[in-house]
Amino acid sequence: MKINYQKELDRTLDEVKKRSGPPGLLLHSCCAPCSSYVLEYLSDYFAITVFYYNPNITDEAEYRRRTAEQRRLIEELPVRYPVSFLEGRYEPDRFLQMAHGLEAVPEGGERCRRCFALRLSETAKMAEEGQFDYFTTTLTISPLKNAAVLNEIGEQTAKTCQHTFFLHSDFKKRNRYKRSVELSQMYGLYRQDYCGCIFSKRERERQKAGAVQKNSPCTDDDVRSKSVQV
Repeated sequence: MKINYQKELDRTLDEVKKRSGPPGLLLHSCCAPCSSYVLEYLSDYFAITVFYYNPNITDEAEYRRRTAEQRRLIEELPVRYPVSFLEGRYEPDRFLQMAHGLEAVPEGGERCRRCFALRLSETAKMAEEGQFDYFTTTLTISPLKNAAVLNEIGEQTAKTCQHTFFLHSDFKKRNRYKRSVELSQMYGLYRQDYCGCIFSKRERERQKAGAVQKNSPCTDDDVRSKSVQV
């Protein structure tokens, strides 16, 4: 039976509202744009620590740029309860070892699933060590990410925890991805057009090249404006 993860989240938030103070949430963030609406939404219920752990971003300059944007958004976004920042280790070699043998798998396949598991397992570990009440990820806000897969992985990683629970979500529901785009524009956030790993970057470049050939003549800006933001 298909699970409505937004309703699961609604039920949890109803319970959270009965508490005398905000519980702690360790929120794995893939990037500032995806976190924008999630922070706006969940900071009404939780004291959030954004955990920036993304070893899949294999270009260090790109990683540093995205990290800086995440920090800037946290500083500028108005919230009810405090939001802090925790940067995980930058270990692209760990991601590349995980992806070995899966380099040619298209986006959305087994390589991505293992990447989700890598990032969420580290988040669960940090949440347990930091005695957070909950942990979750911003990844479900992307139209290109499978919320069911992400929630299943979250549930599995939560089994390693004794005190921390996984917070179910499907943040793209109720036009919330659209809201994240609006917030990104409001704050002038850098919006990348690939997930971060070298494999997704190559796939995006092939798509752009194909679009240029199919629609020629057109400019790079034309192609960029048509690309899907993740």
